[in-house]
Amino acid sequence: MEYYVVDAFIGPGFKGNPAGVCVINEWPPDSAMQDIAGENNLSETAFVVRRDGFYDLRWFTPVTEVDLCGHATLTTSFVITHFVEPQAKRIIFHSNSGVLTVERAEENFMMDFPVRVPQKVEPPKRLEKILGVRPVGTFLSRDLFVVLESEEMVRNLDPDLVEMKSLELVEGIIVTARGERYDFVSRCFYPKFGIDEDPVTGSAHCNLIPYWAKQLGKTIMTGAQLSRRGGLVQCELRGERVGVGGKARLYLAGNIMD
Repeated sequence: MEYYVVDAFIGPGFKGNPAGVCVINEWPPDSAMQDIAGENNLSETAFVVRRDGFYDLRWFTPVTEVDLCGHATLTTSFVITHFVEPQAKRIIFHSNSGVLTVERAEENFMMDFPVRVPQKVEPPKRLEKILGVRPVGTFLSRDLFVVLESEEMVRNLDPDLVEMKSLELVEGIIVTARGERYDFVSRCFYPKFGIDEDPVTGSAHCNLIPYWAKQLGKTIMTGAQLSRRGGLVQCELRGERVGVGGKARLYLAGNIMD
């Protein structure tokens, strides 16, 4: 099995988010893919199968399969255009989140994803204790979406991940605020998926883009994720879709042995 590790959403002064990419001819058992993702121990491992005119794509964290992953889609696009189909400028993926397209322009990749507009909700009773700060607003889509007062609060956040994991009806928590240098900033926590903090989360921007487009009155923005590694995300609101883009860099290429 061909295997690559690629850093996604890299930028000046940023290290991006590494994802594994496994290029396969047919699907192995789900249990085998989960075992490989656990052994890789990256926030995501993507498995991709080439079909006639498109690619099937699935994503696994170290503990479970997920329905959408942005940075692993970007890294898979990088692998396809550098090692599988170098002439490709447009890639079509079939996934558990429907058909996803990725456009390549030089070394930049722009992904077309479904929009996920977060709906305003009352904050869970333990949220302020878990985060250690008082939210400005709380919203819900797949994840709990928490708005804070400032970039500094997002940067310095030190949440209780054990308590966060016990929250019901919430898969992960996205915290965000208006940015100082960039349009907005964020951090993302997914302890239920075996990921304490995800370095850069492309799928979270399906929530972040419609929210900040409305707040800022802009459809084209740049988001910065303020994890320890950090990363930059190009953002565009496209009606019922969003454009989520960035650059990638190869870390290693090899083979997974039986």
